[in-house]
Amino acid sequence: MEGLIMTAQLLLSLSILIVVHEWGHFFAARTFNIKVEKFYLFFDFLFPMANVLNFSLFKWKKGDTEYGVGWFPLGGYVKIAGMVDESMDKEQMKQPPQPWEFRSKPAWQRLIVMLGGIIVNVIVGVLIFIGMTYFIGDRFILNEYVNNHGGVEAREIAQQLGIQSGDKIIKINGKPFEYFDDVTKTDVLLSQNSSYSVLRGDQELQIPIPANFIENFGKKEAMANFLLPRTSPTVESVLPKSVAEKVGLKQGDVFIEVQNTPVKYMDEVRALVKNKQYDTIQFKVKRGNEVLSFKEYFKGQSSIGFYPIFQLVTPEGEKRISYSLGQSILLGPGRAFDVIGVQLKAFGKIFRREISMKNSLSGPIGMAKMYGSVWDWERFWKMTGLLSMVLAFMNLLPIPALDGGYVMFLLYEMITGREPSEKFFENSIKVGMAILLGLMVFVFYNDIAKMIMGN
Repeated sequence: MEGLIMTAQLLLSLSILIVVHEWGHFFAARTFNIKVEKFYLFFDFLFPMANVLNFSLFKWKKGDTEYGVGWFPLGGYVKIAGMVDESMDKEQMKQPPQPWEFRSKPAWQRLIVMLGGIIVNVIVGVLIFIGMTYFIGDRFILNEYVNNHGGVEAREIAQQLGIQSGDKIIKINGKPFEYFDDVTKTDVLLSQNSSYSVLRGDQELQIPIPANFIENFGKKEAMANFLLPRTSPTVESVLPKSVAEKVGLKQGDVFIEVQNTPVKYMDEVRALVKNKQYDTIQFKVKRGNEVLSFKEYFKGQSSIGFYPIFQLVTPEGEKRISYSLGQSILLGPGRAFDVIGVQLKAFGKIFRREISMKNSLSGPIGMAKMYGSVWDWERFWKMTGLLSMVLAFMNLLPIPALDGGYVMFLLYEMITGREPSEKFFENSIKVGMAILLGLMVFVFYNDIAKMIMGN
């Protein structure tokens, strides 16, 4: 069920973004009186083989355009008359150019048509970020509160970095900061020579962030969860057939001792229980004003068997900010284009071989996981806005068969006054499709390998 929810969110998000992207091309083409023969969500063929398994789930025709939904759910396209595209319709290109065809129009008009999808993706991404800023605003965890309430809980990846639970992070890159959320920002983890200043007891330590550190994410822990505020070991619910159920733990019980060791935070309970070979386990909980002691057979068990209440901080540990529509209109675009900045930094690290492509790229399976197993509209629209900007960026890459490849050829034509030969253009599209197919196979294999290996 969780997998279905994740997949449904991804498909809905991509469907919205594909439709608006292709509409951008469609609108620009129709503005210049170019005939659009097809407008499809998903492919009605086995991409990139345009003549294999040609069928649609449903279709209808209005005017000169056939609208439809294809069966192959990894993209979409508009078939613009007089243009070599995914459909590879060579027969049409053998006919004399017609005034309503793409190839008959001036280079500047063709450039706008090719940029139409990217422009609309950027507009949609910006609008989503404006909407998120206006309707939801910001909620920040105050770092001072975290440091005054036990410091951080360091998960496995954070421990590999050298951070311990109970540490207090007081600086990022040598500068004090107000919001705990800054600790896990992608921008911090991607920047050159980043570091944390950590207070451990009375000692201040420098924890450098390696250039390839971001590769760890997507394997065992999400980026937002490798460092967390410490939380109370308060029971939310118990698992069936567990130690917690056998002894009768109830919602609201608070652990105060495990194996004769006092505990105050949930990470301390985990550390005393996880992977321990106890024949019996003993612990104390506080229920109201009463302290209850338990001792139970534990051989072969790996946990007590309860879910804690997941409340990172109390209301006084948060700062909520609401924005007017005007403020949101000013802030939204910057937040949207920050996504592009992160992409550029990530590509820079890949090219410098500081992080590997294998650990940086995710396919549909990895993307679906990012939406989460519970349908959360706030997270859905945040992911959709982020993906809209990422799709705009990726489509602008100068790879033949992507919009950026067409743009590259059109700019060459506009600068030199010479149009690339039809044969060269056709072969370049084939090369581009081969690159995209290889990338598609790679990311699918990468996703499946991560699932099999438990990463």
